[in-house]
Amino acid sequence: MVPVLRLEGVYHRYGDGPKVLVDVNLDVWAGRPIALMGPSGSGKTTLLQVAGLLTRPSLGTVIVEGDPVPRKGSRRDELRRGRFSWVFQTVNVLGHRTVADNVALPLLARGASRLATRQPVGEALAAVGLANRANERAVNLSGGELQRVCIARAIAAQPRCILADEPTGQLDRSTSTQVLDALWAVLDSHTALVVATHDPVVAARCDDIATISDGRITVSGA
Repeated sequence: MVPVLRLEGVYHRYGDGPKVLVDVNLDVWAGRPIALMGPSGSGKTTLLQVAGLLTRPSLGTVIVEGDPVPRKGSRRDELRRGRFSWVFQTVNVLGHRTVADNVALPLLARGASRLATRQPVGEALAAVGLANRANERAVNLSGGELQRVCIARAIAAQPRCILADEPTGQLDRSTSTQVLDALWAVLDSHTALVVATHDPVVAARCDDIATISDGRITVSGA
């Protein structure tokens, strides 16, 4: 059995600046959510971007399901599109499009027909409690509902790993709980989750906590 995601000896710096990540070694397992914690500027977002293949590390290796990721080329692009989904702090939806259309976007980007998206989109919306809003324009939804749309979009793509960057950072406690409940409800033994957060309530729901300090991480049980 191999982790969904492994980082080995990862370093990163921007230009000639100081190292943001220093000798990061991290395993991410399916069905075992991990919280990424640390103060602002500690490198949480950079680590997510490296892990999700949006940023190439200055040094080190990212391994996806036992497959070392090349630094560039079509294989890297294929792994990024096929294995990862994102949920961001800032809701990113097309307000003039329907909820279902927003959830279908990553599937359509992969070349799926609109007909082929219906079942995964419907299942994803049902999982986050928004099946009855599928045909409504996204602009009419509340902030918490929109974040659940983003979660549905992430899971409709059937990723092996969901990367969430402060997904509740702009929500009140009640709405945050609803969003987290929706995200945790769709996790299973095949899906890994890494969530960057400042919130100890979010971290407490995870199985492991990776704390970043001076670019280095320490992993402990939640």
